[in-house]
Order: sequence, then structure tokens, then C-alpha cells
Amino acid sequence: MRPDQLAKLDAEIFAAPKGPKIAAFFDFDGTLISGFSAATFVRDRIRRMEVSPSELSALFFAGLDASLGRKDMASVIAEAASMWKGKSEEELIALGEKLFRKSIASVVFPEARALVAAHQKMGHIVAIASSATRFQIAPLARDLGIEHILCTELAVKDGKLTGAIKGDVLWGEGKANAVDRFCHKKKLDLNECFGYANGDEDIFFLDIVGKPRPVNPAPALARHAREHEWPIRRFEKRGGIPSLTSVARTTAAIMGAGAAMGLGVGIGLLNRNRRDAANTVTSVGPELSLALAGVTLNITGEDNAWAKRPAVFIFNHQSGIDPMVVGAILKRDFTGVAKKELLRNPLIGPAGYLMGAAFVDRGNTDQARKALEPVVEKLKSGTSIIIAPEGTRSPTPTPGPFKKGAFHMALQAGVPIVPIIIRNAGEIMWRDAMIANAGTIDVAILPPMDISHWSLSDLDAHVAKLRDIYVAALADWRIAEALARGDAAPKKRAAKKRAPKKAG
Repeated sequence: MRPDQLAKLDAEIFAAPKGPKIAAFFDFDGTLISGFSAATFVRDRIRRMEVSPSELSALFFAGLDASLGRKDMASVIAEAASMWKGKSEEELIALGEKLFRKSIASVVFPEARALVAAHQKMGHIVAIASSATRFQIAPLARDLGIEHILCTELAVKDGKLTGAIKGDVLWGEGKANAVDRFCHKKKLDLNECFGYANGDEDIFFLDIVGKPRPVNPAPALARHAREHEWPIRRFEKRGGIPSLTSVARTTAAIMGAGAAMGLGVGIGLLNRNRRDAANTVTSVGPELSLALAGVTLNITGEDNAWAKRPAVFIFNHQSGIDPMVVGAILKRDFTGVAKKELLRNPLIGPAGYLMGAAFVDRGNTDQARKALEPVVEKLKSGTSIIIAPEGTRSPTPTPGPFKKGAFHMALQAGVPIVPIIIRNAGEIMWRDAMIANAGTIDVAILPPMDISHWSLSDLDAHVAKLRDIYVAALADWRIAEALARGDAAPKKRAAKKRAPKKAG
């Protein structure tokens, strides 16, 4: 999302009064995420052959009756809930987490993330109000830092679902009533509250808040919004069939990488020098591939990439395009650490072999340690290393826990750590996507960090503190840019933000 679009979305929020006397209510399906989470859960049950043909038929005809007005949607949701009868609550919580990481996280609207963050910066209460269940909603709520969930609750007895609904189905008037009760309990003025939703059934809910903001509205809601002069928010759809342009660009990018590989191998054979071959690939391939894919880099602190080499360059990892981004920045004299499975990739495998990369079996600690020993020697001999300390791609923009391998290597080789912070890569090419979209990726390269004073006894604390910097910088890009420029003030602000609140 472009900065001007973000600023436009944020403007009225930042113009509102600060503090918890104002709330922002977000619908879930179609508002926070593109599409419907229930379909993800049903598909998973079908894959595991847990749904009988009769159950599928009943759901289909119930949904058809509801769409034709012959049946109330709340009763359809109640019928769907009965499919989970006998399942343990613990099992449904784990399933919700798994499907969030695997599917739902990839269709969260970046614009919705920005709106939630803006309300949180203003100190507003943020809540999700949805007819979906807590099992569908809770993982995203936690990821976004949303405490309050108003949803359709499933009845549980002795740790197992009964197949019944507990309380009301939050559909139509049911959602409006739940929001009204929440505001009454919190002593909030509904006229000052924001509401974001997309469905025709959400007219009831949006009618009761003072600042209704339809998102990609359905036809009846769109008409109602125009009649009442409600401002409409348009979010770009996530997932679905990629455009022909994106497919063509991605194909060209892959071909460009292949051409760079061929050029590098040719130069290597001519010069009989593997490093020359690797440098040819890395200085031409990543930049050419990004250009062909229509991806541009907006880099702050580019000089930091050259200030001290060799170094261990670490980066947050959300997208398959991240290594290309880092390669385009570093250009030469580096190798990498990657998971063993990538050896089978027809481009990454040969390129990694040419560069002398370490392919690590993440399930075998001894193998991983042995694979990294030559990498330390490469560092000592002048070759830099790129590595994602998370160890795998994160399903959301928030970095996962940092592993310590990168820092052990830097300590053993006596080289600095150079943090590279990447923003927007997930919007360009999602975690498991095969097609890249054109756009701009923001990159902040921080000054080299001398870690010679670190020790094994305090390594955990240093690594955690560095991850906190990533989290703060990705939440507020101004912090990333200032850190890349060497401005110390944002560091203090970030540290203050991380400090725990005093009890009482």
C-alpha cells in the first residue's frame, strides 16, 4: 500500500479524540480478511474426509435457501455449528491456529492492518464483531493486538463442543445488539465510534455507530452508504486468480534469473573461478529479476550494506522474494544459509551450490551445526553471509522468534551483524505464493552492529532486544528509516514503548 493511500486512511482517525472513550469495531470476513474463513475450515475437513456427503448437501441447500430468502442466515450458521459436535475445544483452537498460518494470514487486508494500527496508536478500543466463531477469529486478533472479540460462541461441555450455539448468532441485528451491549458496558458513546464492515447484513450494525465506514460493500450496503453519504473504503482483493500481467512478469523474472545463472556459469568456466561465477550471478540476477517482475526497492541506509564487510546480514522473512531483495542490495561476495528442501529448487539449488551456501536440515541439530562450520570459515576468509534468523517465513508481517545461529556465527568469526528490515514484501509475493505482483518494497539497512562484547550468557537478551527493534520498526516505518540513518532518538522511543507497564 502506497504511503499516500495509508495517510488518507489514517487521516480521520488521527483527527478524532484520543483515548479509550472511542471504539472501532471491525467485521471479520470480507473486512479484515479477503473472503470467508468458514470456507477454509470446511475445505480442511473435506481434505481430511471428515465431512459426509449428506452434511455437505445439507449445508449447500441451507445456504441456497438463505440466499433466496427462504431461510434465516442465523439458522444456517447454527446448522453449520452442529458439524463440530463432539470435537474438543483444544482441537478447534489448534486447528484455528494452523489454518491461520497456512491460509487466512495470507488474505488479511494490509489496509485493514493499517486502520487497526492507527486506532491503536490513538488509544481507541479496538474490537472484532463477527458472526464467525472465536476459533476462526482469535489467531488474527492476537496477531493484530486486538483484545475484544464479539462473535458467535459455540457451546462447550466437559471440554467438547455440544453442536449448539451459546447465546446469539452475531448476524444482522444480532451483531448490532452485541455492539450496543458492549458500548453500554464500557460506557462508550456510540455516536463517536467507528464501524467497518462489508456485508448487506451489516447495515444494522453500521446504522448504530456514529462513523460507519463500509469496506468493499455488497450491493445493498453500497446503496445504503450512498443514500446516507457514508464514505466507502476500497481494499484491494487478496488471493484469487493472478492477473495475466503478474504471471507474465513473474515468468520473465524467472527467465532472467536463469539467464544470469547461465552467464555466471560461463564466466566461471572461462576464468576457472567459482567466486567470479557466483558474483556474476548475484550482481546481475536479483536486480534483473526484480526489474522484470515490476518490483522496485525503496532503500534507506544503503551505504550501511558496504560499511563493514564481511558481515552477517540478517533479514526478516515473510516472502519468497526476500532473498532476491537482499541479493540486489549486497550484489557480491556473499553466500547464504537456507533450508535443505531448497536444494531441490531448480534455480535456488544450483545458485546455492555455486555460491557455497549452507543447506540446513532444520530437523537435525547435528547436521545443521556441521553444515554451518564451513560458513564460519567463509566469514573469516572475507565472504559475508545472509540469513533469516526466524529460520522460516513468517505467516504475518510480525517477525517470529529469532534463532541464535546467525549470532553464534558472527561471534565465532568476529564479524558485525547488519540488520536489514524489509517491509511490503508480503504484499508483493505472499508466503507460499508462486506469482509476484508489481510494486515497491521498502528496505531499511541499519548500521553494522559490533557484537564483540556479547557473550553466550547474555545472548538471549541481546537477540530478543534486536527482534524488538524489528517489531517496532515494522509497526512504525519512521523508526526504521531513522535507525538506518543512525538517528538514536527512535531507539529510545522504541525502548520506551517496549517497557512493561507498572502494576496498578
